[in-house]
Amino acid sequence: MVTFYRRLPRFDYVRPASMDEALDILAHGGSGACRVYAGGTDLIPRLKGRILNSPETLVDLKGIPDLDYIDYDEQHGLRIGALASIRSVATSGVVKEKYPILSQAAGRIASIQVQNRGTLAGNLCNGLPSADAAPSLLCLGAQLLCVGKKGERRINIEDFHQGPGETALHADELLQEIQVPPMVGNSSGVYIKLSPRSRMDLAVVGVATVIASENGRMSDVRIGLGAVAPRPMRAQGAEALLTGVAVDDDEAITKAARMASKESRPISDHRGSAEYRRMMVEVLVKRGIHLVFSGA
Repeated sequence: MVTFYRRLPRFDYVRPASMDEALDILAHGGSGACRVYAGGTDLIPRLKGRILNSPETLVDLKGIPDLDYIDYDEQHGLRIGALASIRSVATSGVVKEKYPILSQAAGRIASIQVQNRGTLAGNLCNGLPSADAAPSLLCLGAQLLCVGKKGERRINIEDFHQGPGETALHADELLQEIQVPPMVGNSSGVYIKLSPRSRMDLAVVGVATVIASENGRMSDVRIGLGAVAPRPMRAQGAEALLTGVAVDDDEAITKAARMASKESRPISDHRGSAEYRRMMVEVLVKRGIHLVFSGA
């Protein structure tokens, strides 16, 4: 069997040396004229496959200094720069200690090679409903610092994804930083990804659960779902059912998992039917809750 590889379409390539230079390029580029990338692990294959329209200019952010960082302080929480690689987040000591669910999610993204090249910010900016980082960041209450020539704005991650391939970023803006507040005391979480080849494939279903408990009862419950709606989502009905419930109340947990399944809005595609995805939401939400309290 012969495999044919298509050439990249023609475009101009620029590598700005500063944030101001990058923003100037975007401000004068016009809608759709520029495409920004940091790792390019998703963008380049899509351009080769003609899945995306070719831009006039490809803007490479790798030349901008001081955007590759992972910082943490007890008061404000975690800050992840736009050029921090997926692998650096997955293996970061402070992320593993303070936000183990985020380390898990980053470690489930594609191969080691892709993780070393791709960025966590890029995983969000692709706008894919199956983005592995999104369910965990939803549960963690992350905000995204976006900058443009007109100034900066912080977007709650719940409002960032607008639909498949669409985000709240304006054409003249860049995502500069992911900001994650400190986790609620006595809380923990897990991320579970269902895919045919583990991390090598897009998630068929992704489930994140972050739960705080007090006196044997769940006091703060957050359930994030990926790949089962037009954008990553919180299962708020299921969360409400579990708030105040005993951590070992299996009947209530089962009921909440079914509610999460009903809240999901999956499609059928080559990776799984809508019915199968709903079934697996129920299974994985229940499993995730049990894993939080088992300490596994």
